[in-house]
Amino acid sequence: MQALHDSLQMLDVGGPLIWPLLALAVIMVAIMLDKAYVYWRYTRPPTALRHLLADSEVSWNELDHFAATSDPQHHYVRFLRVILKNRQRPAWWTESRAGDEALLIQHALGRGLWVLETIVTAAPLLGLLGTIYGMMHAFSLFGAHGLVDPKGVTSGVATALIATALGLIVALIALFGFNYFSRLQSRTMDDLERAGTRLLDRARLEAGAEGAGV
Repeated sequence: MQALHDSLQMLDVGGPLIWPLLALAVIMVAIMLDKAYVYWRYTRPPTALRHLLADSEVSWNELDHFAATSDPQHHYVRFLRVILKNRQRPAWWTESRAGDEALLIQHALGRGLWVLETIVTAAPLLGLLGTIYGMMHAFSLFGAHGLVDPKGVTSGVATALIATALGLIVALIALFGFNYFSRLQSRTMDDLERAGTRLLDRARLEAGAEGAGV
C-alpha cells in the first residue's frame, strides 16, 4: 500500500502531461495484450499441419479433412482452405487467390502496430513537454529579489524529471512490443509463403502429370 501511495504521489507531482502519457500507456498495454491473444489463439502454426506439410506422401484428402475439422478463423487454416478450394483451377488463379488471402492475413496481423509505432515517437515528445513545463514552473519562482520559493523549484524539477522518465519508459516498452510483433508478423508471412509454395508446386506437378497422361 505504501508503494502504491508513493506512486500516486509521484504521478501527482509529474504535472498535467502525466495524464496523456498514462493514456498512451493504457492504449499500448491494450494493443499488446490484444496482439498476444491473436497470435496465441489464431496464428500459432498447428503442429498437425506442420507434420502434414512435411510429409511428401500426404494426400489432398487428408489436408481437406484437417481444414474441415480445424478452426476456420485460424490464419493458417484460412490460407490452407483457399488453396484447397482452388487447387483444381489454373495455377495462376490459385496463386492469385492465395496471395489475396495472405494479404488479408497480413493486414489483420498488422492492425494496431501503427499505434505502437506512433507511441514510440509521441511518448518521449510528451515527456519533453513535461520537462519544459516543469522547468518553466521552476524558473518562474525566481523574482527580482532572488529565489521566492525553494520548495517550488524542487517541485518543478521533479515534474520535469518524472515526465521525462515516464515518457521514455512508455516509449521503450512500445518499441520492444512493436519490434516483437513485427517480427512475428514477418515470420508468419514467411511460413505461409513456404506452405503455399509447397502446395502450389505439388498441384502444378500433378496437373502436369495428368496432362502428360502419366
